[in-house]
Formats: sequence, structure tokens, C-alpha cells
Amino acid sequence: MLDTQISPARPAPASGLHTKRLGLVTVIATLGGLLFGYDTGVINGALEPMKAELGLSSFTEGVVTSSLLVGAAIGAVSGGRLADVLGRRITILALAMMFFAGTLACVFSPNFEVMAVARFILGLAVGGASVVVPVFLAEIAPAEQRSTLAGRNELMIVVGALAAFIANAIIGSLWGQHEGVWRIMLSVAALPAAALFIGMLGVPESPRWLLSKGREAEALAVLKQVRPESRAEAELAEVRQLTEEEKNTEGDGIGALRNPWILRIILIGIGLAVAQQLTGINSIMYYGQTVLTQSGFDASGALVANIAPGVISVVGSIAGLAMMGRIARRKLLLTGFILTTTMHLLIGTCSFAIPADAGYRPWVILLLVVGFVGSMQTFLNIAVWVTLSEIFPLKIRTFGMGIAVFFLWIANAVVSLYFPSVVTALGISTTFFLFAGVGVLAIIFIATQVPETHGRSLEELEEDISTGAIYVVRRA
Repeated sequence: MLDTQISPARPAPASGLHTKRLGLVTVIATLGGLLFGYDTGVINGALEPMKAELGLSSFTEGVVTSSLLVGAAIGAVSGGRLADVLGRRITILALAMMFFAGTLACVFSPNFEVMAVARFILGLAVGGASVVVPVFLAEIAPAEQRSTLAGRNELMIVVGALAAFIANAIIGSLWGQHEGVWRIMLSVAALPAAALFIGMLGVPESPRWLLSKGREAEALAVLKQVRPESRAEAELAEVRQLTEEEKNTEGDGIGALRNPWILRIILIGIGLAVAQQLTGINSIMYYGQTVLTQSGFDASGALVANIAPGVISVVGSIAGLAMMGRIARRKLLLTGFILTTTMHLLIGTCSFAIPADAGYRPWVILLLVVGFVGSMQTFLNIAVWVTLSEIFPLKIRTFGMGIAVFFLWIANAVVSLYFPSVVTALGISTTFFLFAGVGVLAIIFIATQVPETHGRSLEELEEDISTGAIYVVRRA
């Protein structure tokens, strides 16, 4: 094991001024997650008035929604590579400016074509943030706090989505009768974009990235800001030795794939990311109002009822974050997929069995949707993002994360593009039965392929993943 081979004994964690600094850094960086959540969730309420003003069809509605996701897929790959070259901090600053510019472009879009391009640009920022922010948090966090700090980004994502749902409901209630109300809904995202840029000006660079570039003195200075001094020096020695060992290994990026264990962990990361999206969680985040309307709510009632999944997302994420430090990742993942698959089956069954004119039908569907979202956020979402931020070795961390999240966004885009058409053609019942079938496959995949990362430092994981030892330990 790495601790006995290269790690000096790491002093036990202690509170102090460094703890407050680390907390402040986390809050600022996770504004990227807040923007991720708001910009992907705001379309839920903005889409209906936007359709009327821009003349969107069912297909162009899907294009407007999915154009952000296609941009996010490209942003995930390019943002990760940019973070390797320029650093995590500079890349997040650039993403903040892109968030701001993309928001303004969406707000002032005069037609469908401009809106699709503007949403694509905004997607580049969303995708970049979805890769770089979790990696930055994982690299700056102490090993015993890594899951908690990295998981806060997922919490901020769902807080951002809830903020979008609440803002949509308030703005829709106050100005819903005015043309262009959707532009006001979209404009709110400019505020956290500006806050992210200003805040990141005072945030230090990732110490692991600095050391990978040979900037040891700067790396130690950063660690001393967010660790006790003795702990900082111990961690620096650990990462330094691992960096020296990496010089004798296969190349970074695509060159690292010559190592079969690295290739395997990349494929596992892709599978995990795609499985998360094929739960259909974002069909609820983007089209929740549509699902609830088809279940029996009127348009205004659906807009308000849509807040309930947003609230349970935040509550579930808080509960999931509390469990991350105590429960193994694989247990959380398996529990999450079992529960979400069960909810898919129940939603499909009730949508089919309850008569369309039954007064209680929309409330039953809403309850099950809330149960699905709660299961997803409590057991699955944070565990997926934390696992992805942990499993890739330092030399390919942003490359591996970028590839996995690229496929995550592609899966997200495909589901979002075709969800309205599938629901129109097949109905809610069949659509959710399809999600349930994919969930069964995901359970098998997690049980047989995904390694455990709980309770280990990034350097320990790197050693065992690069040699394949982590799979032997799991089987044992």
C-alpha cells in the first residue's frame, strides 16, 4: 500500500485559520456548481414562454435544451485540457467570464438560431465547470475531507437548480403575462457568474497542479494556507515522490491508455457517468413542468409544483453529503440505482394504471417524481461526482475526468433532445419503463466493475489503480 511505501505519517487534522481559508475557497469555487445548476435548470420554466415567443416546435424545443448539453460535452474535454496547461484557477476564471457572456447572449437572443448558439456557448462554460471544479476541490482538500468538499459542488448544483425553479415561479407569477418573461428568468445567472470571477481572483492554485509543473515552493505555500504546517510538508513529500515515479511511466493523455489498467479506469469512468444520465434525472430537471402537465396539472400549477423536486434535491444532497464520509461509495451507488429503478417502475405503472381523469393522478405522479429525485440526490449524484474526481491518477486526472464527463453530457444531450418526442410518441409510462431497463443494467455494471475509493488518499488510489491492485483488493 502507498502509505507504507511512500507516505510519511500524516499528522491528524486540526482546526485553525487554515480551516476557515479552506472553507472560503470551497464556497467560491462551488459557485461554478451553482451556475451549472441554475443554467441547466432555468430552462424548465423558461421554455414554455420562450416557445411562444420564438415559435419553437417539439424538435426545436429539444434543440434549444440540448444545445447547452452538446456545448457542455465539448467544454468538459477542452476545459480539462486547458486546466492541465493553464492551471485550475485560471481556467475557472475564464469559465466565469464565459458564463457571464453566455448568459447575456441568451437574454438578448432574437430568434431560435441565435438562442441555440448562445446556449451552446453557455454549455461550454457549464461543461468546463463540471470537470475543473470537482478536480480542483479534490486536489486542494485533505484526504479525510475530500468526499465532503468535492460533494459540496454537487450540493451547489442542486441549490442552483432549486434557485432556478423558485426564480421561475416568482418571476412567472409576477410577470408571466408579459412577453419576454423568460429573458428575466435567464438573466439572474449573471449575478453568480460575476461573483465567481471576483472570488476566484483571491483563490490559490491547486497545490498538486503546481507540483506537477515543478513549482514546489508555490505548492508548499498553498498547502500551508489550507493545512497545519506539519501536515502541509508531509503531503508535499508524498505528492513529490509520486510525481517522480510518474516520470518513468507511460505518457499523459491518450498515451497513458497504453497501460491496460488506466484504460480500464477510463472506461469505468465513462460507464459510471453515462449510467447516471440514463436514469433520466435531467428529463425531470429540464422538462419537469411538461411531465407534470401531462400528469394532470394545469400550466401554472405545474410551475409551482415543480419546486417540490427542487426542494427534495437539496434535502437529499445534504443527506448524501453527510453520508459520504461514513459509507462506502459502492454501497451508495448500488442503493441509488436500486431506488431510482424502483421509482421508474412505479411512475410507469401508475401513469398507465390510473385513469387520466382521476383527480388524484397528478398528485400521485408528483409524489413518485419527488421520490425518484430524492433517491437520486441522496444516494447517487454526489457519489458519482466524488468517485469521478477520485479514480483518475494525477497525470491524467483532468483528461480522464474530461473524457468521462464528455460522455456524460453527450448522454444528457441525447436524452434531452429526444425526451419530448418519446413522451409524445410513447407516453409517460413506456418512457419510464425504458429508464427502468437501463437502471437494471447499471446495477450490474456497478456491482461487477466499479472499484471502491472510500477512505483513501488520492496518492494511495493512484498507486493501486495504475497497477490494477485495486481490483484485486475489491475481489478479495
